[in-house]
Amino acid sequence: MNRTLHVPIAVGGISHHDADIGALEQFRFDDELSVLSGARQWFRGVCLLQTCNRIELIVHGEASQLEAFFEEQGRCGYWILAGEEALRHLLQLAAGMDSMIVGEDQILGQLKAALSASQEAGACSAVIDHCITKAVHVGVEVRKRTQINKGAVSIGSAAVQLGEHLLGSLDGRHITVVGGGEMGTLVTKALAAKQLTAIYVTNRTYERARVLAREVGGKAVKFEELYHYISLSDVVISCTAAPHPVIHADRLTAMMEERRWPLDQHPRPLIIIDIAQPRDVEPSVGSVHGVHLFSIDDLRDVSENNLHARKKEASMAARFLEEELSRFVVLLNGCAADDALAALHTWAEAIRVRERDRARVRLQGADERTLAVFDDFSRVLAKKLLLDATFAIRTGAECGYLEEAEALVRAITRGETTCIRKHD
Repeated sequence: MNRTLHVPIAVGGISHHDADIGALEQFRFDDELSVLSGARQWFRGVCLLQTCNRIELIVHGEASQLEAFFEEQGRCGYWILAGEEALRHLLQLAAGMDSMIVGEDQILGQLKAALSASQEAGACSAVIDHCITKAVHVGVEVRKRTQINKGAVSIGSAAVQLGEHLLGSLDGRHITVVGGGEMGTLVTKALAAKQLTAIYVTNRTYERARVLAREVGGKAVKFEELYHYISLSDVVISCTAAPHPVIHADRLTAMMEERRWPLDQHPRPLIIIDIAQPRDVEPSVGSVHGVHLFSIDDLRDVSENNLHARKKEASMAARFLEEELSRFVVLLNGCAADDALAALHTWAEAIRVRERDRARVRLQGADERTLAVFDDFSRVLAKKLLLDATFAIRTGAECGYLEEAEALVRAITRGETTCIRKHD
């Protein structure tokens, strides 16, 4: 079998491997729908994946096209993978092997959401659908076959670990969680296992804060009361989906004065861990007296420890992914035959309709039921006559012999002479 991939596939962007949080913010696309709609003019299909530590475009098109698109969008510092390397990256991504926290499960939901957004924007091709669906399927299977996600931490729980490391212990502490989405849920659930005195949960939608706080035995806080509860806290973990900062330096500067005991020269220290992308906390907050600001970039130590603990499982997963890569290529090469098969069936349908209409002229006076039966008969006959040819063409494409498959179509539809080589 020839394992050459005949479908143009490329993946490009930046991630935590090569970019810090500032670079990720600059590269991020604020209007995802607009980007997908615009990219549809460049590619047959496109999917945009944006998480807290990566921005990637998966396209049904050439790598050179993707590079040109990024340049038009004013993006720089990106990498691009094409062909099998792009497919291997998608499999590693879905398996959690390319994540900052190796083995985390969030990426599966994020890939599904990205595919759904592409479909809703009308930017998804059959190839892109196959790529994301196959990657997610393999990601699920990896987790069944290995223990790569056993005891794995998420970005949210890694933030909790960082807070615990900075304070020595979270026992008896007060913590505010800003954000009630998926990341906020992961953070609060990780905190629920600690011996905290209080967990305050706030969100733009108060009802969502109430639901989450109830799940972990915390207190729901209205968003407009955020700074009051920050003043009561030892640690703040912020993870909203807001497109702009929600915690500002000027408000914190005034608030920190409230944390000073009458005889103390310095306010009680406050740890803020911002794991949102884009950032929830203004960078200048780090210079506010008494505030210690940390971001996703500061979770790398947790990531390294996590990777070390999962090296054996990652090795097992890598072997499985290489086996699946061959199947991935076969799947997409089968898609490459779609255009040739469409031409074949269009040709056959044109002949069927032409001969049906000629026969109808000879059947003048026949009732509608007879004509309908004759039409059904001609359609089924044409389909059955093409059955073996369709199978041979698609199988040839799947095995990597697309040129021969296309030549077979031309031989049938145009009468071209072709020499079908025998392959092992």
